[in-house]
Amino acid sequence: MWLLVLVTLSGTMAMHIFVPALPVAGSALHAPAASMQQTITLYVIGLALGQLVYGPVSDTWGRRPALLVGLGLYLSASVVALCAPTLEWLLAARLVQALGGAAGITLGRAIVRDIAPPERVTKDLALLNLLTLVGPGLAPIVGSYLAEHFGWRAIYLFLVGMGVAMVLCTWRMLPETNRQRRPLAIAGIARDYRTLLCTPRFAGFMLGGACSTTALYPYLATAPYIVHEQLGYPIAMVGWFAAATIVGASLGTLVTRRLAGRYPAERFLYVGGGIGLSMAFALLVVQLAGWLNGPILVAVTLVMTLGAGMSSPAALSRGLSAVPWLTGSAAGLYGFGQMAMGALGTKLVGYGDNPVVACAVTQICIIGLALASYRFAAAQPVAVQGGQPAR
Repeated sequence: MWLLVLVTLSGTMAMHIFVPALPVAGSALHAPAASMQQTITLYVIGLALGQLVYGPVSDTWGRRPALLVGLGLYLSASVVALCAPTLEWLLAARLVQALGGAAGITLGRAIVRDIAPPERVTKDLALLNLLTLVGPGLAPIVGSYLAEHFGWRAIYLFLVGMGVAMVLCTWRMLPETNRQRRPLAIAGIARDYRTLLCTPRFAGFMLGGACSTTALYPYLATAPYIVHEQLGYPIAMVGWFAAATIVGASLGTLVTRRLAGRYPAERFLYVGGGIGLSMAFALLVVQLAGWLNGPILVAVTLVMTLGAGMSSPAALSRGLSAVPWLTGSAAGLYGFGQMAMGALGTKLVGYGDNPVVACAVTQICIIGLALASYRFAAAQPVAVQGGQPAR
């Protein structure tokens, strides 16, 4: 599990770790701010697209070879980014780095689904899903420390070190876990994804889980404007306000891991979603009433992400179990949905003049959609290969 945690963290952490260093790197590479922002955009695109590939490929090649290829890409691209002489080299390296990092997110989940007994699937997936939640919150803190004390290239030196450790440990320690190989065909991949999307149970849990996991993205996107411009805190404090998402998501995931064997997963879906929705409404109310301050913002964010930490792993567990013979493809498509919903949520908060109102309204819509999706998916049967659906 610690190895799967490491490979999952690498993919999500590299997404936002470079954000604090954008101005410094832009000056060093003589690139404008808008061009430097593409290093983040391309990473999100690569992370989303890469997850569509590794799932079906691992269903054919096996989890271990596919993961080693992805980690090799991640390490090689990190080296290129470390030595990048121009913005063009850095952009290309970031895209390839994301395509490699997607392997850890997708295949970590697939491996857990391969080997964990039914009573432990939700618990183990909860730990991996936590990294999808806390990676974006932890990364700016690490990135700002490295950039401030050692320069922007130190960030990529750090990622190179992670890449070396992951490749060596995976090569030496990880066994093959996929015992049901399938022939690889492009038409077959498209058919698998069509099967998943046309399976109501999987589609519902994928949409709900994507919404729950990325409900914190609107807050991360607006935090600099809320914390610095509205509340008047120094810009250096933004990372610590973002850290509240780590605490909340960790507590929520801990609750799910401890209680997963005692209660059905659907309970965590509805309780976690209800907590998140109530906190989104609370954020809107305190802003409109003029009561918003730093402690209230931290408290609301912490409780909201606690709800996300509770519901997200249960949704992931149910989603990967909806079509059991397509676990790899399901993991890839599920991850793609998470990144796509995260990008959509980040885009939506750009509309409106008040960042707090935009953040709260976006979160209300996203979490409300998650709860509706869970209710729909829970009422659908589990697919059975070559036979009739069964509950």
